[in-house]
Amino acid sequence: MADTQTKEETFTLDEILSSLKVIHRLILWNDEVNSFDHVIYCLMKYLDYSENQSEKIAWKVHNEGKCAVLEGSFTEMEVYRKILQQEGLTVSVD
Repeated sequence: MADTQTKEETFTLDEILSSLKVIHRLILWNDEVNSFDHVIYCLMKYLDYSENQSEKIAWKVHNEGKCAVLEGSFTEMEVYRKILQQEGLTVSVD
């Protein structure tokens, strides 16, 4: 009879945590409330985009209805979602 050995597989805490990490996206939605200037201001102030980048995002949101503006952990995205919502922007976490 063949001797069968079972190799035990172990994982470090870092490996387990990194396997749980899922990238979430912060989505900025088009609305009929906010001006281009306000959206651009918020993107620059809170997400550190340049004026040019912010303007491109604002146009994309206007033309396509939405745009992913940030990626990261769910917790990070929730923080930014709350900040931008307080500024009156329509945002969600995907």
